[in-house]
Amino acid sequence: MKQALQDLVKQADIQINGDLPWDIQVKNEDFYKRVLAGGSLALGESYMDGWWECEALDQFIDRVLSIDLDQKVRNSKSLLWSVVKAKLFNQQTRTKSKVVGEKHYDVGNDLYQQMLDKNMCYSCGYWKEADNLDDAQEAKLDLICKKLKLKPGMTVLDIGCGWGSFAKFAAEKYQVKVVGLTISKEQAKLAKERCEGLDVEIRLQDYRDVNEKFDRILSIGMFEHVGCKNYREYFKTVNRCLKDNGLTLIHTIAGNRSVTGTEPWIGKYIFANSMLPSAVQITKAYEGLFRLEDWHNFGTYYDTTLMAWHKNFNDNWEKIKDNYDERFFRMWNYYLLCCAGSFRCHKNQLWQIVFSKVKSKSIYESIR
Repeated sequence: MKQALQDLVKQADIQINGDLPWDIQVKNEDFYKRVLAGGSLALGESYMDGWWECEALDQFIDRVLSIDLDQKVRNSKSLLWSVVKAKLFNQQTRTKSKVVGEKHYDVGNDLYQQMLDKNMCYSCGYWKEADNLDDAQEAKLDLICKKLKLKPGMTVLDIGCGWGSFAKFAAEKYQVKVVGLTISKEQAKLAKERCEGLDVEIRLQDYRDVNEKFDRILSIGMFEHVGCKNYREYFKTVNRCLKDNGLTLIHTIAGNRSVTGTEPWIGKYIFANSMLPSAVQITKAYEGLFRLEDWHNFGTYYDTTLMAWHKNFNDNWEKIKDNYDERFFRMWNYYLLCCAGSFRCHKNQLWQIVFSKVKSKSIYESIR
């Protein structure tokens, strides 16, 4: 089994127990059988268990994904069931959608405060003219405000508002009224504190239950949790709540092909019931409801963002380590570095898409 796995990774110029930064160092001989049987899920779990190490894990993942090596390792029956389950059942119902809030976003505000920028943006920064995380995230927030053509007094719905980063920024800088939605109790609590005194309302509410009208509607890093069975309902909800000449924006991670589930390790340990949309899935979902005004791809910036988060997480680990264990530390590093490698080899994309209603009379000019 060792030779079989060695032959596989050699295709990506990776050596087992080699000397290069992206080579893996195996600590448990059962690693080979476990990974060949369990695929990407077993690879991540065995790393969490300390069965292998890698000096540059992001480079290892970049090399593995660049030649689709993950597709060449046989999936276990449990992984096949995950695929079947995603096809048959809606994993993003009102009840199931709360799972990611409880398992990921509620894991601890202290973690995110130490890892993220000063605005607490948990999404890709805009590094076009920035050289640090704070500036990149503020540039992203301002870019979104400009794309939405915000004006003082407008009402804005922020679906998946996180810790209130956009709501706080838009209310302060553009004098708009913002309603922010989240399914995370911990996010709602901190967002309310951060937005105190501003024209901002933070709600613990599912987006499908909103029935008011807004001048602008947006979601930043939330569409990944909608699920393909609900893409059409998402756009119908936004269409119902958006004023006739309004604008809506989606800021989302996306994939190069249409899928009905997520990567097994990410789905189990990081983003439960998540799913990356494809261009085909998005365009089919909004057809007849909206017209496309702008489609902006800056996925290469997510690699930079993730590496900045990784640095912050490790630099500040001593401040929060009493609240987490060693396995969590390894899991979180694996998560951040795997995602960085995935964006580096362009397996994932980051899109900002602007829409107006089909019958809108407004004229839109793109912003970059």
